[in-house]
Amino acid sequence: MLTERRYAADSAAADDWYLGNILRDDDLLIGALARRGLSAVRVDWARDDVDWSAFRTAVFRTTWDYFDRFAEFMAWLERVESLTRLCNSAALVRWNLDKHYLRDLAARGVPVVPSRFLERGQPSSLADLLGETGWSEAVIKPCVSGAARHTYRVDRATAAAVQRLLDPLLACESFLLQPFVADVVTTGEDTLVAIAGRVTHGLRKRAKPGDFRVQDDHGGTVHHLEPSVEQVEFAERALAACDEMPAYGRVDLVRLDDGSLAVMELELVEPELWLRLYPPAADAMAAAIAAVTSADT
Repeated sequence: MLTERRYAADSAAADDWYLGNILRDDDLLIGALARRGLSAVRVDWARDDVDWSAFRTAVFRTTWDYFDRFAEFMAWLERVESLTRLCNSAALVRWNLDKHYLRDLAARGVPVVPSRFLERGQPSSLADLLGETGWSEAVIKPCVSGAARHTYRVDRATAAAVQRLLDPLLACESFLLQPFVADVVTTGEDTLVAIAGRVTHGLRKRAKPGDFRVQDDHGGTVHHLEPSVEQVEFAERALAACDEMPAYGRVDLVRLDDGSLAVMELELVEPELWLRLYPPAADAMAAAIAAVTSADT
């Protein structure tokens, strides 16, 4: 079970709720795997002393530094995929690492939040893009990112200031511009967790007052959600549009201003799954991992 150096410890201090949550989820999954006759250990993906061929399968769980060490991570991925099975697969991981996948989903008929891509090394004017799209307010974020890294809310009054932050970043990486979705602030971002293409449970992520970022890194909170039939069908249709069915994943949904559902993000690499809030999902995930582990090569 792949983690990273910040979260590789086997126990958490009493006041370290963040690592405590990670370990609770991982313990649930380790127990569910054990009931299927599979042993599991947590390993930092970047350790240089690991014989990856000794493992039947490596499952991405909390590799939450990959976007800060992207070149190193991609080199590791290329090397390790020939040594053990990866879950989700290396091909699916490569596709989902870069938010250009939203363009693929849209081409396959899955509604996504409208998106404009600002490509690396190509000068782009936020003020001009806001004018072209007619968006009064937007959010811009890197195409390879997580935890709201370099994510900014921008309107025509702040475009010049955000542009100054963006220009040096665009020299190194591509960005995604999307209209600001008011429902994220008024209602929250709904997250549906799915195992082997079927939704197991849902959550609603809310930003703290005065913010728009729903991640707990920025003060966001997570609440129980009983997903509607419409949401479940929508999420499962989005997952079915992938090149292959993910063993596990998360579909982050919002309602656009016209009331329709749209994919905000499809998280297939190392999604937070909140197994601790719905323990039966750990059993479903263990079954999916067991199927990958026993599949014919």
